[in-house]
Amino acid sequence: MPKTNKSNSSNFIFPKSQTGIQGLDDITTGGLPKNRPTLILGNTGCGKTIMAMEFLVNGITMFDEPAVFMAFEEKTDELVINVKSLGFDVDTHIAENKIYLEHVQIDRDEIIETGNYDLEGLFVRLGHAIDKVKAKRVVLDSLDTLFYGLDYKILRSEFKRLFSWLKEKKVSAIITAEIGDKYLTRHGLEEYVADCVIILDNRVSNQITTRRLRIIKYRGSIHGNNEYPFIIDEKGITVFPIISEALQQKSSLKRISSGITDLDEMLDNKGYFVGSSILISGTAGTGKTSIASSFAHSVCKAEKRTLYCAFEEAPNQVIRNMESIGLDLDSFVKSGMLTFYYSRPTLQNLELHFIAIKKIITQIKPSVVILDPITNLMTEGANSDIRSMLTRFVDFLKTQEITVMFTAAITIGSIERNPSDEGISSMVDTWMMLQDIEAEEKRFRSLSIMKSRGMPHSKFVKEFNITDNGITLSPIIRNQKEASDDSKRSTNRE
Repeated sequence: MPKTNKSNSSNFIFPKSQTGIQGLDDITTGGLPKNRPTLILGNTGCGKTIMAMEFLVNGITMFDEPAVFMAFEEKTDELVINVKSLGFDVDTHIAENKIYLEHVQIDRDEIIETGNYDLEGLFVRLGHAIDKVKAKRVVLDSLDTLFYGLDYKILRSEFKRLFSWLKEKKVSAIITAEIGDKYLTRHGLEEYVADCVIILDNRVSNQITTRRLRIIKYRGSIHGNNEYPFIIDEKGITVFPIISEALQQKSSLKRISSGITDLDEMLDNKGYFVGSSILISGTAGTGKTSIASSFAHSVCKAEKRTLYCAFEEAPNQVIRNMESIGLDLDSFVKSGMLTFYYSRPTLQNLELHFIAIKKIITQIKPSVVILDPITNLMTEGANSDIRSMLTRFVDFLKTQEITVMFTAAITIGSIERNPSDEGISSMVDTWMMLQDIEAEEKRFRSLSIMKSRGMPHSKFVKEFNITDNGITLSPIIRNQKEASDDSKRSTNRE
């Protein structure tokens, strides 16, 4: 038996048509199958038509591939108006002969009277449209209308004819259809004929809507197997790939200042590692936002961009409050060095917030991202999912060498009551805890470094002072002897 030449097979590249849809090309490892049909399934309102149209428009604008959109439900003038809100200028593409739109009306009475039904008429019309614009991409929306109420035997033969005809025309096709009850599709046939099958879902949990995508099959290609959340906004569709990129992470030896001189001294006199993750935890009023703002101020002062994600206080409120401790954030907002993302946690779930944040990161390319507080988002998801979502987000930031800081209402007591808190604190590189301490009828704040991976750091609890000129840290002194002992001690390695 002859041996297989593995080196030649390993060099083979499966031909694909890039969708241009952010995230979708990642989980399909390059796009949809080229010159083959792809089936997109889903219930009403999940985004099938929008995804199909974006596939065509991106093909025209990004890859110079003309297209045909044949609709069996929506009229063409209504379709053009509906997709304008997403920035798709279909009218211009029609005028330039880059796309051909047609609405096909199916006459059910004629089929019932004659008892015959085949696709010859469709093939003629579709073939003419493809030739007219020299199309490389085709969408048929929706298949259910085309085949509604037909005999099973007719369906089976016509499905095969349609998919084979599209392959012969050498077009990359998307066919949309409603999802079935017993089978993936209503007829239980299309999924077996198509080379790629994608399911879109629009579900509601805790009164929050989440759209998700899953690739059921993809002949001849590896692909992501999980469910992936996606959003539809004024710029189209964005899919959030849930793919671990841990092997691509870089470990930098560079340091970045915390913006607090005394805190830098506790961190090996140098500050945080660039690209690391930092958690500032403590109860309300202990100064978490002040530390995060000091960090943002320092980074912007060094002329590096910062993205500050506020989930509790509005940006103007954060700016006003930080002015009282000598931090001028407003000037950095005006210069473009500091960007605020502000959203109520209840507007969408944690993953969709991360999608929105990731889009901003792609646009402004910050050196630092701050999420204040992350615990406000945690209430919107199941505890079992929090760690995995945060891990994926941190993994993404590390591949970009972006330093991320979280603030959270986590204490030792809360970890005992809620195991998910332990998951969050264990996944970060540096964890600092703020606490309120009462001693000798006096209440004061304290700061301690619980851990800081890869560097020597102070093990001592320091008094945390918020002044008109920023934050200072000092030894907690109970008597003169302890003050003398503190001055002789040095930092220890974790």
